[in-house]
Amino acid sequence: MLYTNLKHVESGAQLEKIISENENVMVICGRMGPMCIPVYGIAEELEDTYTHVKFFDMEFDNPEAVVIRRLPEVRGFMGIPFTIYYKNGKVVKATSSIQSKQQVTTILDTEFGAPAK
Repeated sequence: MLYTNLKHVESGAQLEKIISENENVMVICGRMGPMCIPVYGIAEELEDTYTHVKFFDMEFDNPEAVVIRRLPEVRGFMGIPFTIYYKNGKVVKATSSIQSKQQVTTILDTEFGAPAK
């Protein structure tokens, strides 16, 4: 169990449903470790600003997370979390390891558009 304030993805089927029903989705797949916790915090902080994006987490060690761990976009990733950005059901960006708020917002703005003012 991930102790975050994000919505949790618990199965591959649930992830498929989420990305098919929402245009812009960010999923952070990790553990409660020092490289992951800051990324969860950034997503929690940005949720109210980026209302056109749905933010989720998924436990890396959950066998169901194979749907993320086997994505071609994450091949070669060495650190967690794996952060996957989906637009219209397709992966448009994937990052690994710790990210700064600036790095995350740059990706969100580029891939999904800046939040409405």
